[in-house]
Amino acid sequence: MSISDLFDSGFRNRNKGHFSAIVRVALSDGGISPEEKQFLDKLAIKLEISQTEYEEILENPLKYPVNPPLMHTHRLERLYDLARMVYTDEHVMAEKEHHLLTRFALALGFTAGNVNYIVDKALKLVDMNVDLDTFTYEMQHMNR
Repeated sequence: MSISDLFDSGFRNRNKGHFSAIVRVALSDGGISPEEKQFLDKLAIKLEISQTEYEEILENPLKYPVNPPLMHTHRLERLYDLARMVYTDEHVMAEKEHHLLTRFALALGFTAGNVNYIVDKALKLVDMNVDLDTFTYEMQHMNR
């Protein structure tokens, strides 16, 4: 196996882990809404998730672990995707979904000391319908 194959494999597994985490958020309220399905379809393309992998992850979203990115910017990108998924459910935030997003934020490497603040800020930014660049900028400069 070549080094590029190892890199591709690791990259694809991280994407599957990220996608599976988002599927878990979508399923946390008992099902996937049409808005969530549309978001998942687009995200699967972005993350290069095949149709077979997509169906496999929907069937068993616990199969792939959440693999936290090393770079803070990449963690913020993943948090953005997760926050958007939680928020798509008719703009209603159930306590269960908020708790799940908090757990995933911790799994992504955000610290327990400020995870609630980070999750609340992320959800406020998503509520404002900001794009990824604005979200990343605001999250990186939230204490300044």
